Amino acid sequence: MKKDILLVIPTLNEFGNIQKIYKKIRKSNKNIKLLFIDDNSKDGTQKIIREIKKKNKNVNYIFRPKKMGIGSAHKVGIMYAKKRKFNYICTMDCDGTHEPRHINKMLKLIKKNDLVITNRFLKENSLKDWGIKRKLITKLRYYLVWLLLGTKLDGSGGFRLYDLKKIKIDDILESKDKNYNFFWQSAFLLEKKGYRIAEIPINLPNRVTGSSKMKIKDILSGVLNLFKFFLIHKIL
Repeated sequence: MKKDILLVIPTLNEFGNIQKIYKKIRKSNKNIKLLFIDDNSKDGTQKIIREIKKKNKNVNYIFRPKKMGIGSAHKVGIMYAKKRKFNYICTMDCDGTHEPRHINKMLKLIKKNDLVITNRFLKENSLKDWGIKRKLITKLRYYLVWLLLGTKLDGSGGFRLYDLKKIKIDDILESKDKNYNFFWQSAFLLEKKGYRIAEIPINLPNRVTGSSKMKIKDILSGVLNLFKFFLIHKIL
């Protein structure tokens, strides 16, 4: 099954993390096909990716000319996988907060499901490394999605596994958002269409190296987007 999987990792200035995450991937899934999608990093990330590709024929990359959004990167990866007839696509972050060892658990669950996503709220103290402010914002967003859209899925994370044999590509890409809102929108829309979605509990530590790409404006934009999405899909 592993030969049928494409692992997609978007990157933006992850020089200090990319070798670490690559080594973890190799340790847990040695033969997995890997696609990096980089949004014009300026810190040497692309150089590391090129060096990795030279050593591993299972690694490919797409270098984009500018920052185009993490949701956009996921969409590009999904279309890349579909075009090349991969049966499964797994997406994850490059900042070290997503553990590649969970992919094997996701593979077991996908047999009876269409999509497997990770959930930060199924385990106690899963956010223990986070500051109070970040915890409050994250939990507030989760409960707002639950209250407004009626879904308990932790859909805001990008660590997930799709079965491309069962899910229509247009259904995954129905969300038009190019940034972080793509995650919870796509999860909600797929659940609404009746796809079987399983969740696995994970801990989500702070990144050790580099800085988060999510800014305050992204959070505020996300809340505004949520209310607009609610009006369109639940009221109108």
